[in-house]
Amino acid sequence: MASIKPLGQRVLVKRIDADEMSAGGIVLPDTAKEKPQEAEVISLGTGGKDEDGKDIEFTVKVGDKVLISKYGGTDVKVDGVEMLILSESDILGIVA
Repeated sequence: MASIKPLGQRVLVKRIDADEMSAGGIVLPDTAKEKPQEAEVISLGTGGKDEDGKDIEFTVKVGDKVLISKYGGTDVKVDGVEMLILSESDILGIVA
């Protein structure tokens, strides 16, 4: 299995599929679905340094379920699985 280690303050996430059925019970085809904004953190980058040279710690950790911005990041495929590399600043929140 190939693996990707993000660099800097970037995070590798896998989108969590949204429901395939609308609220009214209609099954939605793939072309009509919006990209899910919920994702699971798969890997963290190497980190960064602030102006004083101190390490910047990540707010998220591997396994966290997060909300991501709709159009942020770069799509990548790892062993046929679609994932997304994005800056930690594109993560909107952690799902409790």
